[in-house]
Amino acid sequence: MEQQHLVSRNTPAWRIQVWVSFILSMGLSIIGIYNLPVDWWVKGYFLMGTVFLVASCFGLAKTLRDDQELDKLVTRVSEAKMSKIIKEYED
Repeated sequence: MEQQHLVSRNTPAWRIQVWVSFILSMGLSIIGIYNLPVDWWVKGYFLMGTVFLVASCFGLAKTLRDDQELDKLVTRVSEAKMSKIIKEYED
């Protein structure tokens, strides 16, 4: 039986768009916080919140990706077991 390798790769254009978007949004947020007409401790609070938000987004994205990869693995194992059962039944 032929085994299919379904690997989804991101295009270079997509990778560039993602990195440019991230750097631009983070940079503009930091510039905006820096230029706020408030005391330094308020700017620090906003900066801390921004950094925490970005870190939690990375954590969420990693968790969702790991769950998706686990689902793919479980599906492949189930398909392999089913193929083995069918093959044994046919023999």
